[in-house]
Amino acid sequence: MSGLPWHQHLILLPVVLPLLVGALLIPVNESRHRIKYAVNLGSTLALLACALALFCLTDGGHWPGGIGVYLAANWSAPFGIALMADRLAALMLLLTAVLALAVLIFSMERWSRIGVHFHSLFQFLLMGLNGAFLTNDLFNLFVFFEVMLAASYGLVLHGYNVTRIRAGMQYITVNLVASFLFLIGVALIYATTGTLNMSDLGARVAGLDDAALTLLKIGAGVLALAFLTKGAMWPLGFWLPTTYAAASPPVAAMLVLMTKVGAYAVLRIWLLAFSGEAGGGAGFGFAALTWGGLVTLAFGTVGMLASQEPGRMAGYGAIISSGTLLAVIGYGQLSLVTAGLFYLLGSTLAMAAFMLLIELIERIRTPGAAMLALTMEAFAIDEKPEEPVGVGIPAALAFLGLAFAGCALVITGLPPLSGFIAKFGLFHALLNPENGAVGATAWALMALVILSGLSGIIALMRFGVRTFWASGAVLPPRLQISEVAPVSLLLLICVGLTVQAGPVMSYLGRVSDDLHQPARYAERVLGEPTVPAAAGGDR
Repeated sequence: MSGLPWHQHLILLPVVLPLLVGALLIPVNESRHRIKYAVNLGSTLALLACALALFCLTDGGHWPGGIGVYLAANWSAPFGIALMADRLAALMLLLTAVLALAVLIFSMERWSRIGVHFHSLFQFLLMGLNGAFLTNDLFNLFVFFEVMLAASYGLVLHGYNVTRIRAGMQYITVNLVASFLFLIGVALIYATTGTLNMSDLGARVAGLDDAALTLLKIGAGVLALAFLTKGAMWPLGFWLPTTYAAASPPVAAMLVLMTKVGAYAVLRIWLLAFSGEAGGGAGFGFAALTWGGLVTLAFGTVGMLASQEPGRMAGYGAIISSGTLLAVIGYGQLSLVTAGLFYLLGSTLAMAAFMLLIELIERIRTPGAAMLALTMEAFAIDEKPEEPVGVGIPAALAFLGLAFAGCALVITGLPPLSGFIAKFGLFHALLNPENGAVGATAWALMALVILSGLSGIIALMRFGVRTFWASGAVLPPRLQISEVAPVSLLLLICVGLTVQAGPVMSYLGRVSDDLHQPARYAERVLGEPTVPAAAGGDR
């Protein structure tokens, strides 16, 4: 493949680099923690630089249609494996790299030192995530999903205790069943269409007869069960709150992103394979996604209100986020997908910041203080207010309070941060439909989004009052710079999304427009030529 320009190889780098680094770190003794951490950090920074480069290349006109294609082993698609970098893939790679960098820095002082092979598992997790975003082949999507999940199994159990082991076993069992369904769905799709190339599916679906189309829909339905289990659609997402609450904070922050991979896969595959150009298969499953998303949104809303512990609140918050995204994907309106992608960015960053923040907040929450707060709330006991004496708030407590308020604003969609802009964009798109009429589904989605925000306000305010106010005098915790900086970074990016909402929405509009033109993907991927100079040797 030496005949390719240098920037073409960047498409392969997010997969190869973490694979090599993860393997390299396995034999290094855990006593050399600083060396392992430095190598892991260097690799993650390189992945961030690569993601930024791909982000610029896909949106800068360097590739036709903003789509870069890498033909593995120099075999043309659909016969060979094709990796594809478009605007959406580049955006998800950038989100992954930013979140991974924040999590890794947060883990420096404590979590990366507990247990063994944290750094290798972390790199393998990044390899699976990046591969899932870049692949254009269903079987390789399965492979990258398994790499991602295998690494996550070890990370969920990292720093194990009884609760974490119990939740981890449930997580592993559910995902093994989902992987089995994934493989069955892929086999049925290949049996009916003769291809696993995503860009090639749409054209082949249009030519199927009724019997083959029925078998294809069965295969796609089974495949959807696997994706929606990972994406936490109700009732398939029952495992998520328990896993979030039990996992270590850095791992839980990465699980926030992993939940979005299921929604990404549905968005990518369904808009390519079951678009309006797919003949009898056009529109298959979109209504089920919409109503499934609505039920998931309602389930998450009730769960958020019922939760007392911050980990479970975060879990139900992730379910609310997944339900909103799935309903948006099923609704299928181009402008709504644009707003949904903006919502994905803000909610993922804020929820990950909240997962990291939970550990820091727990340092000021003692069991006795929490019980006192609950008792005072239950029996309406009022403390006699003291005279104000102008006592200053310690810097650590001020940071925790402001960071918690920032996370709460984005998660619940209150102004002025990015969560409010995302929900405003969703409502604007729903009230301005492409067909000119606002239907009952649109009203139901808006009502549930509002109710979910209200439940989030109540749950988070209740937790905040008990933690920062009703617990009485608390000692300021000791915070490391490596713990404060990642949370601050993620929240500052949410602020940046707010300030630069116009350019970000414009970019996401181009992403949505690309997704709704599957013929362009097919033309680019299937038309990508092999490299003549390497054809004889590589094959």
